[in-house]
Amino acid sequence: MKNEKLNELYLKLNSLCIFRALLSDSVISKLMKYLESVENADTAEKISLYSGFVSALYENNKVSLARHVHTVVGNNENAYVKIVGSGKAGSPTMKKCVDAEIEILQSVADLTPAEIQSAIEWNGFLPVFKAEKVDLANDYAKRTRNIGKYGYGIYAKNHMFRIDNGKIVPVLHPDEITLSDLIGYEREKKIILDNTKALLEGRAAANILLTGDAGTGKSSTVKAVVNELHKEGLRIIEVRKEQLREIPVILDELSDNPLKFILFIDDLSFQKDDDNFSALKAILEGSVSAKSKNVVIYATSNRRHLVKEKFSDREGDDIHRNDTMQEIISLSERFGIHITFQRPDKKTYLNIVHALAEENGITLPEEELDLAAERFVLGRGNRSARAAKQFIDSIVSNKTKE
Repeated sequence: MKNEKLNELYLKLNSLCIFRALLSDSVISKLMKYLESVENADTAEKISLYSGFVSALYENNKVSLARHVHTVVGNNENAYVKIVGSGKAGSPTMKKCVDAEIEILQSVADLTPAEIQSAIEWNGFLPVFKAEKVDLANDYAKRTRNIGKYGYGIYAKNHMFRIDNGKIVPVLHPDEITLSDLIGYEREKKIILDNTKALLEGRAAANILLTGDAGTGKSSTVKAVVNELHKEGLRIIEVRKEQLREIPVILDELSDNPLKFILFIDDLSFQKDDDNFSALKAILEGSVSAKSKNVVIYATSNRRHLVKEKFSDREGDDIHRNDTMQEIISLSERFGIHITFQRPDKKTYLNIVHALAEENGITLPEEELDLAAERFVLGRGNRSARAAKQFIDSIVSNKTKE
């Protein structure tokens, strides 16, 4: 490729409008700096800029320029994909711009090391990248037709999120637990899975409250459902109790997003006069902003009534104490579905232990395994799925040390 063609590609990239944010991508920005240098820079500077471009590609865990371009184009959050994602049709003018820019970016994806290095007059070693073919136009059209499954921006690249300083940010190391990892509670898992599938299919879906003893798998089940269905367009955002007042703003932000979301509140409980109690109650009662068709609220709690009440709360001198107590108790009833995760009995607990032992290749005689599992849980209080997992982990750990 002669210098004039590299110069032309540089000018075309500068003309990007819909995909202009890609000029800030670490790989494409370094490629741009190299392309800018080919006309006037000396050989040493060209070598440095070219090597910096390949280094950025490697740092993005890519050896293929085409694959990197394919990824950043598909995930790009831009004006066109936002309009399409909201269910509206993009204007013909904007669509024409998208098509033209996809063609420019296809030229970048098609570049080979030899073509880029052609502007460097040097016989020494230069790093290379893998050249392969991708079809940006066809694949981008497919993504936009199925935007409700792929999403865009941070939601295309991640499926678990949290709130940080009022902003939705990705969880960098999400829990990878699957439904198959969770032994027992088949009925409970099915209710959550069916309700979540209804959300994804655009049918009426309820907010869910999961209560029960600690370690019974409430939180793990919600995360496993998300891992099961995220390729269908499901995302989860964890909201801490003190962030409940931010939910209306979050709902407004998500209202035009083509994906479906679970707002997940883990280990929920309140003091009687907690302001966050009123915030959640208002949301569950159905404020205008809370009626988003693409969002449900799933909450877990170790308490049936969510509010930590004292005996004096029942016997105080409040003239309307009956109404007050009913208001407190009714918060849990404002969830459309309430699922209780019961503490497993001895048989269920040992069944979980046996299943986990088989998964981990533990071959102890059944009677010996059962006795050890019971001794383990006696020192920790109650039987639970978590206790079974901890017991098996302790055996695996001891085997590793040996």
